[in-house]
Amino acid sequence: MLSALRNINAFGVYQDYYTRYSLSNKTPSDISWIGSFQLCMQYAPGILVGRAFDAGYFHYMIALGSLLQVASIFMISLAQRHQYYQVFLAQAVAAGIGQSLLFLPSLSIIPQHFKRNRAFATGIGVSGASLGGVVWPIVLNQLSKRTSFENAVRATGAIAGVLLIIANLAMKTKPHPTGTTVLKPKLKVILTDWAFMSSIAGSVLPSPCRYVRLLNCHVERSLWDLVFFSLLTIMNAGSVGGRILPNFVADRVGPYNMMIPCLAISSALIFSIFGLKTCAGVVIFAALYGFWSGSYVSLVPTLIVQSATHCGEHGTRMGVAFSLVSVSMLIGTPISGALLHSEAGNYVWYKAIVFCGVSFRSITRLGA
Repeated sequence: MLSALRNINAFGVYQDYYTRYSLSNKTPSDISWIGSFQLCMQYAPGILVGRAFDAGYFHYMIALGSLLQVASIFMISLAQRHQYYQVFLAQAVAAGIGQSLLFLPSLSIIPQHFKRNRAFATGIGVSGASLGGVVWPIVLNQLSKRTSFENAVRATGAIAGVLLIIANLAMKTKPHPTGTTVLKPKLKVILTDWAFMSSIAGSVLPSPCRYVRLLNCHVERSLWDLVFFSLLTIMNAGSVGGRILPNFVADRVGPYNMMIPCLAISSALIFSIFGLKTCAGVVIFAALYGFWSGSYVSLVPTLIVQSATHCGEHGTRMGVAFSLVSVSMLIGTPISGALLHSEAGNYVWYKAIVFCGVSFRSITRLGA
């Protein structure tokens, strides 16, 4: 399920095509809002989707979300040249809403089936998103070289459709034992839970992964052109292991005890960007950063579930967290642009690097 959703990880390929061809009448900043708003729409309805999940509408949501997801991909391929609103409606709005109906429920259902090794099971599930982040950009990029970009998009839509059909047939909710009383989530209690709210507060900060493009200021341009496309793939590949192995340890030492060192190491890696001078160093950084930052992403759902007072509020708590995170998904790129403002034609990179590293430190302090 999560692997099928990560077509959004190929947005760099989309943006390159939009900038060069279909939306060449728009600025790169205008085009980047498509990806930002798509991510925002994936998370913003979280509180509504979470409450629907707790109310028992899991299968209805993933069925509707699957239809929206596949339909939106095909509509992207039919968008007319220089028609920004068509692409925005199909990719930013429709695909984003479809993803919101799929992403949260697919995470919230895992704790229903696992208790003892819950973090490890969640890590395996979330690793599918990283795997999709490796596969989708490569598939879309290679297919677009062999046929038209529109046909390449349709092919990825067909693949996503098949994977989502399998997911709809495979995923089942676990019924409550006969005679047990299912408690309903109380939103007021959740919002006034200081331990829960402080744990997710750090996630509202703009996503540090957006700063991966900073690396090009430290590497020769000729070499950077060779590694740029593969850099995000390497980072996502490293994230596959990072979303599984630390979660396995977290089941033994506790999610918080595992998350804090992962965040500290991620922060140290961000500051190490100042010392990167070679392509080899960039590749090693991408793999290590993908591993340790990926562990943070996969541990958050376990922390949210751990904070719940009963199983009937897993979805609502996850939804509250997702809705808060949507803020950073929407404003992350504009903040990046503000930090990277040009002075006499040269970008000021150190501000964004420091901000990113300090952000991780702040999350660590909140977790402690």
